[in-house]
Amino acid sequence: MADDPAVRAVPALSVVLPASNEAEWIGPCLRALCGSKWTNPSFVEVLVIANGCRDDTADRARAMAPVFAARGWELVVIERDEGGKLGALNAGDAAARGAIRVYLDADVTVSNGLLGQLHHALDTDRPRYASGRVRITARGAVSRAYARIWRRVPFMAQGVPGCGVFAVNAAGRARWGAFPDIISDDTFVRLSFAPDERIGVPASYDWPIAEGMCNLIRVRRRQDTGVTEIADRFPELAANDDTPAVPLSGKLALAAGDPVGFAVYTGVALAVRMRPAPPTDWSRGR
Repeated sequence: MADDPAVRAVPALSVVLPASNEAEWIGPCLRALCGSKWTNPSFVEVLVIANGCRDDTADRARAMAPVFAARGWELVVIERDEGGKLGALNAGDAAARGAIRVYLDADVTVSNGLLGQLHHALDTDRPRYASGRVRITARGAVSRAYARIWRRVPFMAQGVPGCGVFAVNAAGRARWGAFPDIISDDTFVRLSFAPDERIGVPASYDWPIAEGMCNLIRVRRRQDTGVTEIADRFPELAANDDTPAVPLSGKLALAAGDPVGFAVYTGVALAVRMRPAPPTDWSRGR
């Protein structure tokens, strides 16, 4: 890596990583980041925003700083008394110096090729959004069944959903100012770009979902509420929504191929429709 201070002054890429009570996940997340393949002569900056934590998330993150420094990267931990992911994203953006921004959830584990591929995809003056290939993970039988169907629906299998990880370049980030106080930041950012401005890179990442039927229902309610909120507050973004519908033939094929998974997935969807969520009903189900 080049030692020229002028080269090191500005990172090639900044990772903005909000983390609220993520002591269990922050270590694996950061170790995976630090193990990334990286051939760019400039460095990577990682900003962990520990927001409203009641555990030792911040201390565990700081303990990784020497590992990042050993490869010439920077790890900065910002502690905020206030909770809230959107405030954490804005605090991270205010401190970030890289033109390319990767927004990463603390429970995500990136593959070693993801950062480099995101940087390559976004190294352009044209506004661009990018994400990797999501691998939905789950521990329990119910959540594994749900995940088997979810990963096969067209939105997840064919699009660039950006669940847990999304990235933009400088021209793309200029499309909005501060993150608005909304539920679904990933949907807001994705819909700020036309379909032909979104890039899916082949490198994967692991994204865990909620565990158990009750938690799946609560989280799905929250997700659906977030999508509706964006449609109501930012109707101009609807033109960029290319979410494909699942035709009846597709549903029948899913049901025939995995009846247990389809029953769980459909049961969650029906439960959400029967009782929509109030805005504060949120559980990660960890």
